[in-house]
Amino acid sequence: MVRLIRGEFAKLLSTRLWLWLLLATMALTALFASLNIAFNDDPDTLAPPLASAAGQRLLFGTAAGGAQTLVAVLAAIGMTGEYRHRTATTTFLTTPHRSQVVAAKLITYALTGGAYGIACVAVVTAIAWPWLTALGIDPTLTGNGIPATVAGVIAAVTAFAVLGVGLGALLRDQVAAVVGLLVYLFVAEPIVTRISALQDWAVYLPGPSASALTQITLTDQDFLAPWQGGAVLVAYGLVVAAAGLWRTVRVDLT
Repeated sequence: MVRLIRGEFAKLLSTRLWLWLLLATMALTALFASLNIAFNDDPDTLAPPLASAAGQRLLFGTAAGGAQTLVAVLAAIGMTGEYRHRTATTTFLTTPHRSQVVAAKLITYALTGGAYGIACVAVVTAIAWPWLTALGIDPTLTGNGIPATVAGVIAAVTAFAVLGVGLGALLRDQVAAVVGLLVYLFVAEPIVTRISALQDWAVYLPGPSASALTQITLTDQDFLAPWQGGAVLVAYGLVVAAAGLWRTVRVDLT
């Protein structure tokens, strides 16, 4: 298994996609954090004041916003690339136990997702610390629930990486997997979460579950408890990964 994981990391690092998506993720995180601080005193904002614990948790929770989607896309491409570039046959002939190949990809991209999450937390810290200090707000990394939020960010991004691999293994088609992810996360889920009649169960969707895990608090939305959001997100990851693993093992490559 260690050999397979090393091989998957080698495949990942052999392309520049991981780097471009990392830079894009960090840029999005910087944008989200900057907008959060710049417009926090706007009377129409839905974010809690930055001087409050909830406001600072929301600020650090923005680290997951850009990372989740792009890590899921990276992971889906990493899985579907085997079929797009017709290397799946060679890969599975080299390692006849297909489940081990999928497991190696899950571990590789989960670790990559965790690294993306850490990088984005560093970006938020670099922006927030001097900016909040200049505003007369005392930021902290050890209080106000920030450690739990940081851990939640890393866990949420890791879970989305697992979702990406699982979805890629399930659909196999790269365009379908990537477009499906983007349409769901940027179109379908935002619409559903804004329909008041669906609020009772919309909190169990992946996006709101991730927000609960990172302890994001908005004045117009209700989320699950952090542990509940984490449990739901893990369940999504496991179910989709299991479905993708089943299809990889059971269905013929052609």
